[in-house]
Amino acid sequence: MFLELQNISKRFGSVDAVQQISLRLERGKVLSLLGPSGCGKTTTLRMIAGFETPSTGTIRLGDRDITHLPARRRNIGMVFQSYALFPHLNAAANVAFGLEMRGIAPAERLKRVNRALDVVRMNGLGERFPTQLSGGQQQRIALARALVIEPDLLLLDEPLAALDLKLREEMRDEIYRIVRELKITTVFVTHDQSEALVLSDLVAVLNQGRIEQMDAPQTLYQLPRTAFVARFMGGANVLNGHLSKENPGIFMADCGLSFPVSTSLVAPKAVAIRPEDLVISPEGPGISAVVERARFLGATIEYTLAPEAGGRITARTDAQDYYAEGAFVRVSSAAGRAVFLQEHV
Repeated sequence: MFLELQNISKRFGSVDAVQQISLRLERGKVLSLLGPSGCGKTTTLRMIAGFETPSTGTIRLGDRDITHLPARRRNIGMVFQSYALFPHLNAAANVAFGLEMRGIAPAERLKRVNRALDVVRMNGLGERFPTQLSGGQQQRIALARALVIEPDLLLLDEPLAALDLKLREEMRDEIYRIVRELKITTVFVTHDQSEALVLSDLVAVLNQGRIEQMDAPQTLYQLPRTAFVARFMGGANVLNGHLSKENPGIFMADCGLSFPVSTSLVAPKAVAIRPEDLVISPEGPGISAVVERARFLGATIEYTLAPEAGGRITARTDAQDYYAEGAFVRVSSAAGRAVFLQEHV
């Protein structure tokens, strides 16, 4: 069942938390709402769920206008960041709660609870109480509770935020498996770009209550349309500059780097280049820079570089090459990796 938002806005007093958001998510697809704290992603999710009423706009779920429909009548499953399990109920009773509220007969209820526990791989643990479950197990129970009602739409509000890194990666892959296996239309809220890229068919990057860009994950990462998206998705260097007067086919960044420009482009005002697409060498082509900071990240080393022409740029190399802080290096860009922008930053 598809989800459609048409010009959704939400105002709290004098604050515009969400501004004119429109999108359509087809049946069985996964959309991530991605952005920093305060960008409007959770408010958008709460309006879809029915916990907040839009100030303007409409929300449709299939052929139903659910804009003003109470949350309990929307048939939407939701997993909260805190899981919100009832501490006085065991795992099976937590999963069964929504079915009980809907008046499902005990025999059918038991069958559906067992099936939901099987889907999230929690069979045999239904008698345990939340305090007897690990964080990952609690999250699986919360997910089973959302799935057992056979929702038309599944909403996930940063469900992995409370887990440690290894468990977060495992549960990320479990969610991927489950929502695709069941073909459930899903909206996932996160501030973690890696979660959004792995889980989603579409990613909407929000900034100050608006969608800056919505695209497939690979398109969003490789072809950002704004400086904000370029920086948020992978920490790209966004560099001001201008077309060369001597050669209009060359964009000259203020830091000294130069980039060939297609003649079909409107004259760009800035360029985005990712840290991994900058090449560092002790000698060779490019510009001169000093290593200000070297951060060992395991498989890679991240450098903050101070070009001779001024400014700061970030580069990332594999851990086989190491340049000490204070070293002079040469910096160039990998061919064809720059993305040109129509805005100064």
